[in-house]
Amino acid sequence: MVRYDVLIVGAGIIGAASAYRLAERGLKVGVIEQAPAAAMGSTGRSAAGVRVQFTEATNVLLSWHSIQEYRAMPEAAYRPIGYLFLVPASQWRAHLVGVELQQSLGVPVEVRDLEAAQQWFDFLPQAEGLEPILGATYGPADGIVDPHGICMEYLRRARQLGAEVHTETEFLAAEPKGGGWQVQTSRGLLEARLVLNAAGAWAGEVGRRAGLAIPVQPARRMVFCTSPIPHPAWHPLTIDLSSGFWFRPEHDRLIFGRSNPADLGFQEGMDWSWLEPTLEVGLARFPWLKRLQLDRKASWWGYYEVTPDHNPILGRMPGVEGWVNACGFSGHGVQQAAMVGRLMAEEVVDGQAHSLDIASLRYERFSRASSTLEKNIV
Repeated sequence: MVRYDVLIVGAGIIGAASAYRLAERGLKVGVIEQAPAAAMGSTGRSAAGVRVQFTEATNVLLSWHSIQEYRAMPEAAYRPIGYLFLVPASQWRAHLVGVELQQSLGVPVEVRDLEAAQQWFDFLPQAEGLEPILGATYGPADGIVDPHGICMEYLRRARQLGAEVHTETEFLAAEPKGGGWQVQTSRGLLEARLVLNAAGAWAGEVGRRAGLAIPVQPARRMVFCTSPIPHPAWHPLTIDLSSGFWFRPEHDRLIFGRSNPADLGFQEGMDWSWLEPTLEVGLARFPWLKRLQLDRKASWWGYYEVTPDHNPILGRMPGVEGWVNACGFSGHGVQQAAMVGRLMAEEVVDGQAHSLDIASLRYERFSRASSTLEKNIV
């Protein structure tokens, strides 16, 4: 029977980054993935944005440190097109508190008035059925990356250091054994001193199969894509906080979407009934969208992995020897993966993550009366 120091469940970007950093520290690492190839879950279906505009310090820094790593990684194809948040009057004061936090942490975020915000495209500050926009914030270091390229590069590095990646290998069950875990997979038994749950939207189910309660559930998200645009132009990934509608350029097209909070569970395929509610608010704010045509075949869907407070669960499982979680990123796994990989290596090898304080993201927060809610969720 093969025995690993660490067995990682999930070969998405979080599992890949963790595999590389753990192998870098000299551990024997195994990765199991139920799909036929790596990066076929949320990673491969991501809208690929990276940003520092969060309301919680740990999220800001997870993304900022990761962006620095992606900036130096050719495979990441990092492009700082920026993120532009259009902020309604009712959220303006609270949003500026977030900006103060971001700037205090040394990350670049700017406050823009309406005229400055319209330098890239026109929008209606006053739109029927939507709150009026008072101003905007812009992150010049925010942008887009290639999640598939990043994931594959981390796995390549991990393999070079001796890590083994097993695709088409489903996690079926696990039980403690001999100071570690015996893991039953669809391809037989494996043993590991430690299991790292990086299973994304399936992280809650992986926990259940090991007898653990991990509050992560899947949430389906649509990404609608237009046909090619005659005169494409690069502009920031833009989010209308009054409606949750977002869009960004994708080569010579535009992709856009809006979260449906009721779309929970392992529903598969495109929900075309959600197109009309999405376009209704999008067209109200950005009337020029009506000139574009939708390409149904180019549109896609994927899963968020959501937690009750929209923050990830990082670190050792309390009271459970040899189990570590790196899951529940609520749509932010791609932009935080690089730093999470480093932190998970510290957590496993050094006994505790130390490059960044992750106390607010540990599992124990769910046993407290309240946890901190990340507000900038798209």
